[in-house]
Amino acid sequence: MDFKDYYSTLGVAKTATGKELKQAFRKLARKYHPDVNPNDKTSESKFKEVNEAYEVLGDPETRKKYDELGANWRAYENMPPPGAGGARGFGGGFPGGGGFGGGVHTMSEQEMREIFGGAGGGFSDFFQAFFGGDVEGARSPRGSARSRARRGRDLEQEIELSLEDVYGGVTRRLQFRLGGQTRSVDVRIPAGVGEGSRVRIAGEGEPGTGSAQAGDLYLRIRVAPDATYERKGQDLYVKVPVPLTTAVLGGEADVRTIAGKSLRLKIPPTTQHGQVFRLKGHGMPITGKAGEYGDLYATVDVQLPKQLTPEQRAHYESLQKLERNEHQQVH
Repeated sequence: MDFKDYYSTLGVAKTATGKELKQAFRKLARKYHPDVNPNDKTSESKFKEVNEAYEVLGDPETRKKYDELGANWRAYENMPPPGAGGARGFGGGFPGGGGFGGGVHTMSEQEMREIFGGAGGGFSDFFQAFFGGDVEGARSPRGSARSRARRGRDLEQEIELSLEDVYGGVTRRLQFRLGGQTRSVDVRIPAGVGEGSRVRIAGEGEPGTGSAQAGDLYLRIRVAPDATYERKGQDLYVKVPVPLTTAVLGGEADVRTIAGKSLRLKIPPTTQHGQVFRLKGHGMPITGKAGEYGDLYATVDVQLPKQLTPEQRAHYESLQKLERNEHQQVH
């Protein structure tokens, strides 16, 4: 079987940081996850390849060994299989001496299944040799399959909320499939979270192997567009309809906050269309800072009359004559 370039599988450079590797893995895992692509053998195969690549590159120790092996990886094919006479991992078995030294961890079939969701036969020769070769036949001297405690992987799921939900905070019951089983968990979303932010639910991720703890569940927040308010950070923007006469002569306009409160906004004479007024402290709550809020910005939307009564038309014509006279006097 040809050598698998795990960096290429994840779509990252060999200089990628641990954070970049993790981000690439999560993106691809979500894309090819069997729950997202049911009965799609191609996606299932891709999903296993992505898991395999991150299993090696996501661990700094195994990534270092993988990088050291480099283009000489084929040399291991000429070695006796793990468990045969004289074979002890990669110790001294590669050109240039040194090798990796010591023994290589042998993963049991069950451990492979728990981590990758399938039998070890679907993985590359390099991967199997690296972690112990004959997955099903590998046994400890006492005859029991070796096992290694490994923390469960973190999971990520997107959740869509309305702006009102985000303003007040909300509790949601989520259902998702993990390991072929449906799980439910109640999650409290704190008030004020922003688009793209993540909420961590400890211990609700993939179960760990052995005695290791489970991973965490991360909820990525998506805020649905709102018909009334536009959000920018913790500030809100709203359009306020103002009659033409009020904009010209001055008066008041009603402004509804997202909390449902009615505010009276003072409109000075000759207020222009698009003029913005700031209403301090009536925006979104600031997460983690009790009692602190962003601001609400009210944008004046001057309403022109759609039809005129004869009396109204007469007044507008009189006003037009005054404007013309003033213009002639100036020039």
